[in-house]
Amino acid sequence: MDDWTIIKILSWTESYLKNHSIESPRLTAEMLLAHCLGKKRLDLYLQYDRPLQKNELSDFKVLIKRRIQKNEPVAYIIGEKGFFESDFEVAQGVLIPRSDTETIVEQALRILNTNQDNSKPKTVLELGTGSGAIIVSLAKAIPGHLYFASDISLTALAIAKKNAEKIAKDKISFFAGSWFSCLRENSRFDLIISNPPYIPTADIQGLEPEIKEFEPILALDGGTDGIDSFRSILKSAHNYLVPGGTLLLEMGFDQKEMVQSISRQYTEYESIDFIKDLAGHNRVALIKKID
Repeated sequence: MDDWTIIKILSWTESYLKNHSIESPRLTAEMLLAHCLGKKRLDLYLQYDRPLQKNELSDFKVLIKRRIQKNEPVAYIIGEKGFFESDFEVAQGVLIPRSDTETIVEQALRILNTNQDNSKPKTVLELGTGSGAIIVSLAKAIPGHLYFASDISLTALAIAKKNAEKIAKDKISFFAGSWFSCLRENSRFDLIISNPPYIPTADIQGLEPEIKEFEPILALDGGTDGIDSFRSILKSAHNYLVPGGTLLLEMGFDQKEMVQSISRQYTEYESIDFIKDLAGHNRVALIKKID
């Protein structure tokens, strides 16, 4: 088996994954092999002619089977996912961060940079933090503010704390609870952020197997019309925002009118704007509280 060099096994695996309709077969092959060998993807090409040992081939075969036969996401197999310039630990029970969500991070950074006042740090709260990808990315990029994050899942909170300790430059205060349920009535934030569940219940079964069979339904299922969480958050967020504070919500590309309609039920909100992602879809609702 010594003739199975890194480049040869990569080429074979790419073809094998493609034949099994696996998305991004070359990237998948590289990520799984790099993880198996304990190397970076670049190292695979720097050592392209290195033969794989028998145990390495055996271990790699196990990873391939997990991806093809069980539909297990690559991020869960290797235990991490790249997001906004950092690698975040993930595991079953925690939503895998998506590139679409980087839109809300970029918008939050613009707000924090625009309103920066060195004499007074801003208070930032993320609801439903999952792996911590959003709040940790903010705390890494702009240290000096007061960062808080919650999740109803203790599994998610444990992983978010690990990611914060590894990546964030500032300490983040984590707490368990559903939306605003655990906050004191006098808690106030300059910026509240959330990527809540927004997939309609009936659409869950139509998702790819690696999503519906592995990722937490609690973090995906937005109720009958997909916006139950938006109703809950918008009903209470104005009570926890400072005057002129901002609420950022990630949403589905076709939910603009529904989110807009809910926000207009509350006179406490001054305006609502929508931010598009790189694909040109409405991805983030930006809602301001009256100053």
